[in-house]
Amino acid sequence: MAATKRFVVLGLGTFGTALAQRLHENHCHVTGVDDNEEQVELLRDYLYEGIIGDATDRDLLSQLSLDEADAVFISLGNDIARSLLAALHCKELGARRIVVKGVTVEHGKLLQHLGVERVVFPEIEVARELADRMTWPNFLDYIPIDPEHSVVELAVPESLSGHTLAEAKLRQRYGVHVLGIKDALTGKLDVLPNADARLTSDQVLLVVGKQEGLNRLRELS
Repeated sequence: MAATKRFVVLGLGTFGTALAQRLHENHCHVTGVDDNEEQVELLRDYLYEGIIGDATDRDLLSQLSLDEADAVFISLGNDIARSLLAALHCKELGARRIVVKGVTVEHGKLLQHLGVERVVFPEIEVARELADRMTWPNFLDYIPIDPEHSVVELAVPESLSGHTLAEAKLRQRYGVHVLGIKDALTGKLDVLPNADARLTSDQVLLVVGKQEGLNRLRELS
């Protein structure tokens, strides 16, 4: 059995709380740090270890074995200075992966210069995802894999139903590659389907490609 993963969450506001709860549901050990005693107490059923204290206190952080944690999440509200200081301490104390909730674009740039793995802007990311899902409902899932390429799960557009993959010419027209075809009713996945596979309206395509091609693909109806 794989070893239980351990994460440290600095700041237990709305974002940090949601992280801690979900990580707990995923059977991970979560160490949570916040200077609000009541907030730490509210999360006691989700925290393997709850610590009341200042998440920017280097002495406190040095006692958390950050170098042994699978990742450290930093979410300290809108206080950019505290967020940067916590990130700096975590980096110097050997944290292997640091993910920080960003406040502004400039804040994000400073964090990247410090060497954090990822800066997240939850409100912006959720808003964009929601807007895209409402605009292009046939795009069921969307996973960026590098700055240029993404993997997308989309319902077969009506205009392609009844055509074979060869006839659809998705690679020639959009520069995307079909990784699989899934039957939406049974869930059965045909990995790397043949060119003569026929598409139907109750199927889902799993494709990979550059953003430009995917943007044009999702305009299909």
